[in-house]
Amino acid sequence: MTQPPPYPPEYPDPAARPPVPPQTPPGPPGVPPQYPTHPGHPVPPAYPQQPPTAPEAPLSASPSAAALGTPPHPHHISTDSGRVHLSHQQRRTDATAVGNLLVYLPHFLGSLFVVTLVSLFFGGLGILLVLAWLVSGALVFHRPTESAVARHVLRLRYPTPQERAKLEPVWREVTARAGIEGRAYELWVEDSDSLNAVAAAGHIVGVTRFSMNHLPNGELAAVMAHELGHHVGGHAWSSLLGYWYALPGRMAWRALRSVTGFLFRVSRAFSCFGVAFFALCGGSLVLASISSLYGLPLLVLAVPYALAAVGRRAELRADRHAAALGFAPMLAAVLDKLHQQEQLEAAALAARTGGAPPAESPLSRLLSSHPDYHTRLHHLQPYLQPRR
Repeated sequence: MTQPPPYPPEYPDPAARPPVPPQTPPGPPGVPPQYPTHPGHPVPPAYPQQPPTAPEAPLSASPSAAALGTPPHPHHISTDSGRVHLSHQQRRTDATAVGNLLVYLPHFLGSLFVVTLVSLFFGGLGILLVLAWLVSGALVFHRPTESAVARHVLRLRYPTPQERAKLEPVWREVTARAGIEGRAYELWVEDSDSLNAVAAAGHIVGVTRFSMNHLPNGELAAVMAHELGHHVGGHAWSSLLGYWYALPGRMAWRALRSVTGFLFRVSRAFSCFGVAFFALCGGSLVLASISSLYGLPLLVLAVPYALAAVGRRAELRADRHAAALGFAPMLAAVLDKLHQQEQLEAAALAARTGGAPPAESPLSRLLSSHPDYHTRLHHLQPYLQPRR
């Protein structure tokens, strides 16, 4: 079998080998090498050299804290997960909401008495007036009515697009942890420089401009989780419903107080005899009202204290709701800032009056709708302890 010739073929004579092109030494970096031209071929034109360009940096909307080398705030939370979790129970009526309605019951009966008296002036149509007033409580959950209450009573406004871009991710994280449909509620803003928030009617969650701009997003989430606790427990709608049905009685009481004050000033013009006559007539009327209504008017005197006690209980329940969602350290920091703000306001008031800061009396504590700082912090301690 014939072996094939070797490849490439061997040239016995060195002179018969093909010429080897000369090796071009490498040039400086960035300059293309110059290769020799062959006879008979035209020289290619020289193209202008482009300067070397730096690699493009990735686009970003704004430098992050990690890019700037600054650590995030200790109470910063991540809102980029976008998780959604909905529980089967969106809201409930807890014992605090039921107690709030029961405390408003004397006011409701007084208002019913006033509306019934007014309806007597309308003859046969008076019963329609009473029924319309009883059904009007459904307006608490009417969205246009809620918006009117938020705008004209609570002095709230809709957030701007920039404010909404800051509030909505935090609200989404809060509602995801709670298992609540966040789109069922409306976010509002109050133009105030105080640290505060509000939950009203059935779907309103409002925060102040100071809270939105000066709190880390974790502490802002704790504030919003606290207000969500009022909605979940039914505190917001029960308070507004009780206030609505107590409104006719309140208006009648203010009118009666104005008339009584006017008659008292007139009786003083007739010396001591006029004052004694006025006191005798007024006392007889009050005694007749109490005896005919089986002492029910006396309950009205205790209603402010009972409402304040129920309000303090509602605040503690809302604190517990926010702490159970994991915002206990953030909520404790917010309470500390609130306490410092109150102390600064008391010191400023004392500086203006030239005296010592006023001490809170036991009666004012009983009429306060919010627990004091130490009480709220004490109830947060089980959530601040490290878990085993």
